[in-house]
Amino acid sequence: MAETSHKQPAEAWITGIGLASSLAEGLDAHWDALAERRVNVDTTSFAPYVVHPLAPLSFDKQIPKKGDQRQMEAWQRIGTYAAGLALDSAGIKGNTEILSRTDMIVAAGGGERDLAVDSAVLSSDDYGNATPGALNERLMNDLRPTLFLAQLSNLLAGNIAIVHGVTGSSRTFMGEEEAGVDAARIALARIAAGQSDIALIGAAQNGERKDLLMLYEFGDFNLKDSYAPVFARGSKGGFALGSGSAFLVIESRAHAEARGAKPYARLTNVVADMSRRRNEGDVTISMQRLWGQLGNVHDDAAIITGATGAQPVTAEEVDFLRAQSGHPVRATGTSFGHIMEAQFPLGIALAALSLSRGALFAANDPSGLEIETSKAPDQIVVIGAGHWRGEGMALVEAVR
Repeated sequence: MAETSHKQPAEAWITGIGLASSLAEGLDAHWDALAERRVNVDTTSFAPYVVHPLAPLSFDKQIPKKGDQRQMEAWQRIGTYAAGLALDSAGIKGNTEILSRTDMIVAAGGGERDLAVDSAVLSSDDYGNATPGALNERLMNDLRPTLFLAQLSNLLAGNIAIVHGVTGSSRTFMGEEEAGVDAARIALARIAAGQSDIALIGAAQNGERKDLLMLYEFGDFNLKDSYAPVFARGSKGGFALGSGSAFLVIESRAHAEARGAKPYARLTNVVADMSRRRNEGDVTISMQRLWGQLGNVHDDAAIITGATGAQPVTAEEVDFLRAQSGHPVRATGTSFGHIMEAQFPLGIALAALSLSRGALFAANDPSGLEIETSKAPDQIVVIGAGHWRGEGMALVEAVR
């Protein structure tokens, strides 16, 4: 009987990183901001809610056509900008041959509402001026074809394709934080299986939105009145929405080496779960299970978590983290705010950046959960637990 041959999974390298956030744009500026423990927070513009506003960007640098900029809402501009930074970082910006077969996986929410139209419709109805069929008429006449009270979720991927020429296969995942986990998980699985050579993944959010704050206020998730680091928000908790975007170029090692690209890090594994969250401790159990599925995690591996600050999920995540006491922890929500779908890609981006620079960025938390370390990490585990549903982990490793 002939032996069955088993093809080894392709190794996946992270070769491009694009970051635009409340702290800065670009890798050097972000590294400096993290070293300085900088936090950009606004407690007045949307009071009583706390938000992390986007740092100033010159969108012309990555979206040169004003017409393209005008037809995008803020979340699309932010994401398209960061995607361009990632393509630049990977050295494939403008390379039509590679871009034509670069797959794209975007995690996205439902898009931004047109508050002016919403307000006009509600006011007309409130004052008794609405005629039969008035709502349908307003929707047909006041909203652009790309809107359905909000925006189409796949418009970010569409604009990246138009502006940057990324025209391989395209997928858009919805599902808040877990969508960001699945974007990374599916990209890695496709590359490992040889179904894809190179992929652009990521997400974006405009957190400076009254409609979004109202949405999460219905669930009592928003951080109110004053800012505090994620692990110092007490039993009430809450998240501070942030504006920002994280995009990554992930490709097979063979593809990267063939074009002479250098890796920031290796994406070794991504695992996901969705605990029922019916009983206390369900999230802790889910994270313990995921940790066991990651593979060989070293005793001194670092942890970067997208902990939201919302309760009770953050308290259960803290229980898990305290059980991993030998691993230095960093929470992205403290410095960046909570950028929902982009939080997990942000964690992977910061892990790859840290591994490439041979250091973990500074602790920025008074609770004692984050500790300083001078040891250069060779592994970083990225953790994401959604404020309402979904858990995920990624193992990112140094390439020596």
